Amino acid sequence: MSASDDVATRFARVRAKIHEAAVRAGRQPSEVDLVGAAKTKPARDVVAAVRAGLRHVGENYVQEAEAKIAAVRASLEDEGLPLPRWHFIGHLQRNKVRHLAPIIDMVETVDSERLGAELDKRAGTAARTLEVLLQVDLDDEPAKGGVSPEGLPALLAASTSWANLRVTGLMAIPAAHPDPEQSRPAFARLRALRDELRDAPGGAGLRELSMGMTADFEIAIEEGATLVRVGTALFGPREAKA
Repeated sequence: MSASDDVATRFARVRAKIHEAAVRAGRQPSEVDLVGAAKTKPARDVVAAVRAGLRHVGENYVQEAEAKIAAVRASLEDEGLPLPRWHFIGHLQRNKVRHLAPIIDMVETVDSERLGAELDKRAGTAARTLEVLLQVDLDDEPAKGGVSPEGLPALLAASTSWANLRVTGLMAIPAAHPDPEQSRPAFARLRALRDELRDAPGGAGLRELSMGMTADFEIAIEEGATLVRVGTALFGPREAKA
């Protein structure tokens, strides 16, 4: 079996699990988008996943995203295939924003007013409107990034001044647990935060919940995820980053 066949097989398996989890929760499977987390994976694997039906791709590193997006675009255009939507799902430094704004479609990790303002400025320079999610630190793990739940309303209100960004939801990376069920309370809390803030300043557009990865995406779907970021289950084990 070729590497592209492996990716296609894994994609079908992940989509089947998404369908089953949504049905268990009384939801429509179409409410959940799969984001292929392609960190350290080559462009050919992303192209294989897009051939299989993947429509959203996530990248963690700006430099890697720049090179990979260009390579994937060239391959897909040669084949006449649709281009995926690109999500940035890693920690974002303000000094890297200028490289990212022209090439990405959604930034899932906005966690401060300063970062949002810089992204807004760079998106304007690139004549683009970007979709963004506000990353929330649910477990007091600052190293992962994220605004505290207590600071989220103020950040959401500040977002109303970002003319070139659309805040459409929340994202979280809960603490890792050996049992996926242990992530359920965090997923439920993120859903509750989104629902509570829909009537707050800046909250009218909140619909997305990006939560759940390979180990726990089925639990996340049962708790309301609309975006699941799946890497290993789709692309196989990761190689070490060069």
